[in-house]
Amino acid sequence: MSAVIVDGKAVAAELRAELAERIVEMSAGGEVPPSLAVVLCGDDPASAIYVRNKGRAAERAGVRFELHRPSGESSTAELVDLVRSLDADAGVDGILVQLPLPPQIDAAAVMACISPEKDADGFHPYNFGLLAEGHPGVVAPGTPLGCMELLRRSQFEIRGSRAVVIGRSAIVGRPLALLLTNADATVTICHSRTPDLAGVCREADILVAAIGRPRMVDASYVKPGAFVIDVGTTPRDGVVVGDVDRESVEPVAGWLTPVPGGVGPMTIAMLLRTTVALARARRGLAPE
Repeated sequence: MSAVIVDGKAVAAELRAELAERIVEMSAGGEVPPSLAVVLCGDDPASAIYVRNKGRAAERAGVRFELHRPSGESSTAELVDLVRSLDADAGVDGILVQLPLPPQIDAAAVMACISPEKDADGFHPYNFGLLAEGHPGVVAPGTPLGCMELLRRSQFEIRGSRAVVIGRSAIVGRPLALLLTNADATVTICHSRTPDLAGVCREADILVAAIGRPRMVDASYVKPGAFVIDVGTTPRDGVVVGDVDRESVEPVAGWLTPVPGGVGPMTIAMLLRTTVALARARRGLAPE
């Protein structure tokens, strides 16, 4: 029996439609639509594509999208001034600084200028701390949130399951492990120095591959019937390749997110959902 291929594009489209309805309701109540300000500095082609996709998705959902494109020669001080001005702007609900920034810029100094209340990417240490403490409704990075949403919309029972996350980055691995823990899964974080990595992974009901090694996870890593989430996105010969060897894993897994078309579309959809949540909080509206 082959795995169910989880269609992230379809789920993301459902989410955007739901968000569009909420935004219409907010506007009908006299509120201004939520707004997202994105700072894109430099000429990284992948970043430009990501930002363009974010802008299109935002416009379709009814989120006001502001793109700021400072010169790639900008200094840290110039970017800090820009981000501080956006943070002080009452018309901006969420702020996202697209990474990576040019090498001459201190990315940490720029990101520190975003207040937790406008942290659309969920990278602020304060929001990460709330997540670690298990607070409900916290702001978190879009990719981990998208993974959780795919699990829930697939009606997979997270509570009581054994989850293994390969990768410990602050953008995906660590926050996703916390989200799974908060949802009552028993979680193990693995990495390149984990002994018998395949053996540990075979114990997982939920296996997340977020290590950035193309097709590293094959059938020997997968428990029959497991929900396998592929977060990897490595360009290779003109196509994007995941961390999971789909041909090997699909006959073994119960569910599998494809690359492309799995987690990727969910990242943007969850960014928009976070922006709407930040806007509601800033307006004193009840969370949804």
